[in-house]
Amino acid sequence: MPELRQDPVTGYWAVIATERAKRPESFTQERKESVKSNAVCPFCYGNEAMTPPEVLAFRPDGGEPNTSHWKVRVVLNKFPAFTIEDKIKTSASNMLYGKQKKSEIYANMPGLGIHEVIISGPDHSKSLALLNVDEVELIIEAYRSRLLKIKDDQRIKHVLIIVNHGKEAGASLEHPHSQLFGTTLIPRLVADELDCSRRYFCEKGHCIFCDIIEEETKLGDRVIKESEHFLVFSPYASRQPFETWIVPKNHSANFECISSAEKRDLAFMLKDTLLKIYEGLNDSPYNYYLHTSPYRINSGEFYHWHIEIFPKLAIQAGFEMGSGMMINVVLPEGSARFLKNL
Repeated sequence: MPELRQDPVTGYWAVIATERAKRPESFTQERKESVKSNAVCPFCYGNEAMTPPEVLAFRPDGGEPNTSHWKVRVVLNKFPAFTIEDKIKTSASNMLYGKQKKSEIYANMPGLGIHEVIISGPDHSKSLALLNVDEVELIIEAYRSRLLKIKDDQRIKHVLIIVNHGKEAGASLEHPHSQLFGTTLIPRLVADELDCSRRYFCEKGHCIFCDIIEEETKLGDRVIKESEHFLVFSPYASRQPFETWIVPKNHSANFECISSAEKRDLAFMLKDTLLKIYEGLNDSPYNYYLHTSPYRINSGEFYHWHIEIFPKLAIQAGFEMGSGMMINVVLPEGSARFLKNL
């Protein structure tokens, strides 16, 4: 019969619909529509003037900013979801934040924050799965560098780094890239992770993530790959088919504290995991995001940074939207076994 499973990190419930479950192999033929190639791509060599000025770039020859021959380039998003400008300039924003009648039940605030694009490399069509380990490691270093730099801005409370791969996952440009969002509030999902992790630590005296690593390693049936520093597994209460987590074995709340050895190992594990999805699920669209501790919160004892990967193989329908519970038609143990054997 169907089974309800609770995620111990967030407290959210997922329905594992064993009666209607699909074999993992059934997803290998379901290829999603790719993002159309742009006639002129602003992220390609020679088009640097089409983006806002770069805030970080790695160039082997130490060339001039905003020129070609970079390996990874970080720029402000041209159409940002958040802006760090203190003064709201547009009339629409003034209407919202300067002249709107105050309400006793509705809250609003200026959309202050940071929205950056981390361009993965100069190759327009080579996704992270197809890059070499050195190239992926440089992307990870860009993540780390930006997290450290943004930390100096006291207004920013949290940074979320995400990748949308493929049209079905929300990508609007084909050229592979990540996005960084620095916000003046802590997003709900991260706040729920923090609250559950804190409560677990107060009750048990242990980090929930560290206990999950121990339990998954002991059971083994949801483990996809293990290295010296990381464990890759399908979470017990997976919300979607082939949901996959990459978690460091060493307890650490803050991604920006990653060591050189861990950074190299993560580059290998991230590439390998995405390559399994690329080969085993026919280059399925996916989202991944990096969850790290908010700035200036003392979560070092109970929180654990991690990466969550979600192939886009299912559509949220009325039950999911109305209940907030996801129905997963693939057993996590089955998806782990499928990916592990690739």
